[in-house]
Amino acid sequence: MSATGQRLILDDDAANVQVLETWTIDQELGAHSAGQGEGSVLVHGLPFLEAFVDFLAVTAAVLVAIYLDIARHTVAALHASPQEAIAVAAFVALLVVFLLSADHAYQVTASMLRIRETERAIRIPVQTLLALLPLSMWLHSQLAGIVFLRALILIPAFLILEKQMAPLVSQVLRKRKEAGKCVAIYAPASSCRHLISALFNSPRLGLHPTVVIDEDAGSSSIQIHELGYHRRRSVPVHAGPATPALLRSCGCDVLLFAVPNAAPEQRDELLRRARHAGMRTACAFDAGAHASSHSEIIQLDGLWIAPLSDPTASWYYAAAKRVIDVVGSSLLLTLLAPFLFLIALLIRLDSPGPAFFVQKRVGLNGRLFDMYKFRTMHIGAARYEISPATPDDRRITRIGRFLRHTSLDELPQLLNVLLGNMSLVGPRPEMPFIVDNYNDYHRQRLQVIPGITGLWQLSADRTLRIHENMEYDLYYIRYRSFFMDIAILVHTLFFAMRGV
Repeated sequence: MSATGQRLILDDDAANVQVLETWTIDQELGAHSAGQGEGSVLVHGLPFLEAFVDFLAVTAAVLVAIYLDIARHTVAALHASPQEAIAVAAFVALLVVFLLSADHAYQVTASMLRIRETERAIRIPVQTLLALLPLSMWLHSQLAGIVFLRALILIPAFLILEKQMAPLVSQVLRKRKEAGKCVAIYAPASSCRHLISALFNSPRLGLHPTVVIDEDAGSSSIQIHELGYHRRRSVPVHAGPATPALLRSCGCDVLLFAVPNAAPEQRDELLRRARHAGMRTACAFDAGAHASSHSEIIQLDGLWIAPLSDPTASWYYAAAKRVIDVVGSSLLLTLLAPFLFLIALLIRLDSPGPAFFVQKRVGLNGRLFDMYKFRTMHIGAARYEISPATPDDRRITRIGRFLRHTSLDELPQLLNVLLGNMSLVGPRPEMPFIVDNYNDYHRQRLQVIPGITGLWQLSADRTLRIHENMEYDLYYIRYRSFFMDIAILVHTLFFAMRGV
């Protein structure tokens, strides 16, 4: 399920289950149930707190950009007083916060891996400063161009760092029992992982997933882990049927019905049982699962209608992406050439065989291409079979373990980027024998050019099969943009620096 396209429908009629009061996800269920208190106030105040912190971060970034030049004596003609500098910084900060708010940055939902927060932190300041540039020239501003360029770098940097610290506040709030409502999710265990992750990472909603009820789960114990950089939080799965006794034993405040294409009778019966158990009820569905990122959702007499068009990207996004790919791969290949030569030499010295490994992979629209990697396995290993899942696999060489752990074996794919059959950012390309077993759902990841890095590559699920974690690739395909690609590259840099 998509966190962004999702809508909650609150059942607020105890007498007639057919009468449903519609709420968007921005209207918190906790505000209409018992237990309003200090925690509820904190949850409601989070958007204002976040906007205020954004304002302070942007103000600080602009002031640093101005006073760095003053400290270095590079702006001799700058006659602005401290009060004027603060006023300029505050004006820029207000405009950035206004544009962030207009871009729905302070709504309840959180994006996968917080990538859209980073995308906004890059895009909005760039748009703000570019909009202010003509005004600055018209007013004959004394600020040097270097100040403008520094602000162009510092504002996104300050915002990104601040946004990455936000989850710490969320964790503190989640530890407060009164800060939200415990939620039992009635859904197939195989299809609610995205919804669970969205609730975990949306503290302003005040709904904390506690258990999943799946009538087809069987008797085995199952844990659903969140989508993210780490697999820290999980939700247990209880086998149905969802009787009032089972619902009461969960100890939850809200039952969230999230079964795609469910019959109204099934939904109504479950909501009736939940009310008998003393629980609030809500329904969740994906309003835009089949719509592209640019499609509009139409409400028609209580129905949600979305065009069933394939996700498409604008021509200028495709052109900008290709420019970044060519320039980026060329620069990296040039700068890293001595390092690449050293890796190739170590591979040859470590085990017999070539330094490079060439393998057919499936790219855009199912086309095959030769993908280049540094060889990490012994020469006798089969060319096409399931990749090693653990570093102690006997097929992996000594230097190969290091290369795979650090992802340095992927560096030759910069050649693929330069040739155009791969991109810096995109879904990972799979081997043909795996793609042959794809169904229509899995084949959606072939709609875009594969990449070296992406959301799945950054997540904790990178150790599992790609096609078993489609949420990452489908999320990228739906929301991809120039600034999202930049955001993923920024996250990749932090990810590599953490070494995880």
